[in-house]
Amino acid sequence: MIIYVDMDDVICDFQKAFNEATLKNPQIKYPQSQYGFFANLEPIKGAISAVSAINDCPKYDFYILTAPSPRNPLCYTEKRVWVEKYLGYDFVEKLIICSNKGLLKGDILIDDYISGKGQESFEGKIFQFGSAEFPNWDAVRSELKI
Repeated sequence: MIIYVDMDDVICDFQKAFNEATLKNPQIKYPQSQYGFFANLEPIKGAISAVSAINDCPKYDFYILTAPSPRNPLCYTEKRVWVEKYLGYDFVEKLIICSNKGLLKGDILIDDYISGKGQESFEGKIFQFGSAEFPNWDAVRSELKI
């Protein structure tokens, strides 16, 4: 069973960093366009252990699937750096950066959005992270039985 997990606001806390950067520098319309924004995101509570558990579970073929930020060409590198920093080098080979998530074949996509980056075309099941059904990683782990 192939499982894809989004990064921003699923594994790492994009919104918190965005809000803090906006308060600090309100004149910058797109804080995510700044050098270091993606590399310095904090992990979401429970994400690192949950992602490691999914990856270690023999019934799942795990990948990180994230869309790039068109406002920051450095995000490709910074997301890769973040993955190695928090998950380890082996996870770097599991990183897929694609602007249309519907192009990939798989069984489950864990994402905070159900549309906008091709999620609406994804043929598998979407677990909307942060929703009433999947408000946190405990709920996701329970559904996946890991």
